Amino acid sequence: MTVPAAQFINVTQTFGDVVAVDNISLDIEHGKLTTLLGPSGCGKTTSLRMLAGFGKPSSGQILIDGEDCTRVPPEKRGLGMVFQQYALFPHMTVRDNVGYGLKLRKVPTAELRQRVDDALELVGLTAHADKRPRQMSGGQQQRVALARAIAIRPRLLLLDEPLSALDARLRVEMRAELRRIQAETGLCVVLVTHDQDEALELSDQMVVMRAGTIEQAGTPQQVFTAPASRFVAEFLGYENFLTLADGRAAAIRPERLRLGEDVVGGLRLQGTIADVAYRGVDLLVTSEVTDPSGARVRLISDIRGVGADAFAPGQDVRLGIAQEHLIVLAA
Repeated sequence: MTVPAAQFINVTQTFGDVVAVDNISLDIEHGKLTTLLGPSGCGKTTSLRMLAGFGKPSSGQILIDGEDCTRVPPEKRGLGMVFQQYALFPHMTVRDNVGYGLKLRKVPTAELRQRVDDALELVGLTAHADKRPRQMSGGQQQRVALARAIAIRPRLLLLDEPLSALDARLRVEMRAELRRIQAETGLCVVLVTHDQDEALELSDQMVVMRAGTIEQAGTPQQVFTAPASRFVAEFLGYENFLTLADGRAAAIRPERLRLGEDVVGGLRLQGTIADVAYRGVDLLVTSEVTDPSGARVRLISDIRGVGADAFAPGQDVRLGIAQEHLIVLAA
């Protein structure tokens, strides 16, 4: 049986009366990219810091490669870490920044140079080795921080919101770079983010956290197509919620909600169009309907291939939801 790269076993972290992490257990696999996803204050950064050794659990264990590292200091865990602020030394060249961790570890000079060269090549900064951080863009500085973390050949690479300081275009570019680097190195990466698009694009395993607990964990496809709760569904961008006749809550994606169409074996609802928003490639149509429980709700349909005048506010409309597209949520 393969030992996980890291494990949280019944880990709790409290600060006075505040429970930041509440009895979580999680296995992190070798060679995978795992994201800890959730809103501010959900416990994701606290969990990452405990894994890094910058905070000790109030109770529970943290294992790395099967070894109990709960009380092992950060410098003895063999981990690489990249923070939101890249913490580069402004007076050092890129090469010296990348080699700093190796120098602290007293790696022989020839090996140090080779490992720095390899890391710079991996992140595409070989031509910038003699520059100072201030001469580089935000995306390039982030690559320097990544190269520095990778050069020590860490057991795990921990990333705390590494893309949040970049503009939207650079974030998209760096997602692809992170995925490439992880695939080429085979590193086990744990990334903290509040951005669901980032988590969906990058993850092998996605862990959604809420109020210090793990709400749901699985592959991006598992979590996105079958959110375990309304919280997970809302956090991943679901907008349509209704209550079934038996009192259970359910969600439906806007692109799965059919206007003017009957479905076999699913839900059929009658409603009135409240709003129509034309977006060029699609049409967002908001309808007011009575759900199976008798409650009045608003549901949004995302329709492609129709003109802006296909629907109008005030128009009566029937809505269809196929059974396979109706996501029943846990209580």
